[in-house]
Amino acid sequence: MKNTSGILVKIKELKKKRNAVILVHNYQIPEVQDAADFLGDSLALSRRAAETEADVIVFCGVHFMAETAAILSPEKTVLIPDESAGCPMADMIDAAGIRALRKAHPGAAVVCYVNTTAAVKAESDICCTSANAVEVVNSLEAEEIIFVPDRCLGGYTASFTSKKVILYDGYCPVHQKITAGALESARKKHPRAFAIVHPECPPETLAHADAVASTSGMIDLSRGKKEVLAGTETGMLYSLSTAVPGVKFYPVTEEAVCRNMKKINLVKLLDSLEKLRYEVKVDKSIAARAGKALSRMLEVR
Repeated sequence: MKNTSGILVKIKELKKKRNAVILVHNYQIPEVQDAADFLGDSLALSRRAAETEADVIVFCGVHFMAETAAILSPEKTVLIPDESAGCPMADMIDAAGIRALRKAHPGAAVVCYVNTTAAVKAESDICCTSANAVEVVNSLEAEEIIFVPDRCLGGYTASFTSKKVILYDGYCPVHQKITAGALESARKKHPRAFAIVHPECPPETLAHADAVASTSGMIDLSRGKKEVLAGTETGMLYSLSTAVPGVKFYPVTEEAVCRNMKKINLVKLLDSLEKLRYEVKVDKSIAARAGKALSRMLEVR
């Protein structure tokens, strides 16, 4: 994008005027990442926002992330620069689906990935992230766990617990492109690279990786390495290169691109700050119940 410096100056001025904070997910385009006050994964960003004195939160991510920020910061105005930035995996399960699963498996506890809508969180017992899913599941008294919506993260988690994990058949279309075959091809191109893949990838990909980690975990595991193959959305490579300079990062596949994450740019960010669009609100009753599921997770880790 041309003339980014001028846009960034205007964004900085408006941030001060609005007493705003800009949260940017690791999968966003580089120039948006450069505009961040806080850069990271969705839950960590929302927690940081709740701790700030900002009146306005601009969340450069997808809709469920902005919802989570609104739940954790009910007194703040939460904006998303492109209201059409959604998440296909989050849309694979709804509140009615959770109620049906509870009916089919009475007594089971419902663990929902944070990559879900507020309405789904409200129907769940506890949330989890890709970093703490194992700890969350093992913290529960129930011996049966309904895990929604990601079958890959749920299956990975199940391998670290004695509990019975009932998997919902949801998935991330982007991480499904990171196949074992793609990893094998990438290894041939970069035989000395350490391969780290996200647990949303297919199980056969996880089995052939050197390590499995969340986005924040990838940063930690990359320290001290010379070359790293990153099996996640390609935007993460910019975050990794910035966080761990000196390491050469390669994508497992260039096809792992989330089009929703790429919808936001600096022009839309500026417009959102200038016109206070598009505000994300969560119904108070849903927010209260979803907040409990998030709070329970935060108590675990």
